Amino acid sequence: MTRSAPLDPRILSDAADWFALLRSGQASESDTERWRQWLARHPDHQQGWRLVEQVEQRFEAATGDHPHHTEATLERARHDRLRRRGVIKGLALLLASGGLGWSGWQVTGAGERIAAWRASHRTGVGEIRALELADGTRVWLNTDTALNTDLTGPQRHFQLLRGEILLETGPDPRPLEVATPAGVARPLGTRFTVRLEQERTFLAVYAGEVAITTRGHQQARLPAGFQTRFSATDIETPARADPAREAWHRGILLADDIRLDELVKELGHYQHGFINVAPEVAGLRVFGGYPLAQPERALTMLEAALPIRIQRPLPWWTEIGPGPGFRAEEK
Repeated sequence: MTRSAPLDPRILSDAADWFALLRSGQASESDTERWRQWLARHPDHQQGWRLVEQVEQRFEAATGDHPHHTEATLERARHDRLRRRGVIKGLALLLASGGLGWSGWQVTGAGERIAAWRASHRTGVGEIRALELADGTRVWLNTDTALNTDLTGPQRHFQLLRGEILLETGPDPRPLEVATPAGVARPLGTRFTVRLEQERTFLAVYAGEVAITTRGHQQARLPAGFQTRFSATDIETPARADPAREAWHRGILLADDIRLDELVKELGHYQHGFINVAPEVAGLRVFGGYPLAQPERALTMLEAALPIRIQRPLPWWTEIGPGPGFRAEEK
């Protein structure tokens, strides 16, 4: 099955929510009618629903998990629904992106994948690479990153196709620009990070200044010590840059009082597969430094530091839930 445009991940999320609700045994007639209306509203909703059904079938086949064959209290049913929703949504997103190697589904366009594969410089999942280019510019490529560089003309041109880079400009006097789908960043003797997100570009400046021009011709200048996000049409109000955001180029994920689910989401970019965090422990606060080159070790460190239990039902699927000593008020 092919698509001419990417399927919005929010549709997969909604489809997973609907599927988990309808399979929980707690759906009312009103819920069922609202699901039918959602399904009929757009062909992409039907596409997302079919994908989630496909994931559920594979999920049950792999785990022997058939929720309709069990009896549970309302509280257990609610917990199972949240857990199943997280697993199904994560597997659906992985399946859609080709992360599990299952054929027949395609969310990102083939042209985009080919462009990333042919990029001047790229890294695989879990790989971090440092480069020094001919003009003296130093570039670090984060996990699963693709970058094109052209240093031959009167202007140095970089194109970030996926992932994240940390860039430290060299002494070459020619102007330099970093293009993303949202716009262009033009540094003025600087050190900065550029990261592609869903429909926005994240930019943090650690030295110098960066001029931003969006595809819609909105403009702004971001000084050192600030970060922002911009889309093709708008630029968010700048905030103070978090110095920990550039620690990845040293192979470290720094946590300074952040939620467990936020840290795990970031750690998930450095390994294949899906990590599901149970809602009971998602809000636990995390501190410390964790090795990005060894995500399994990072998870072991988290398990030693927090009241959580980590289980791996399948090689590509990790579950993080309450462990010994967990108390709800710890969140």
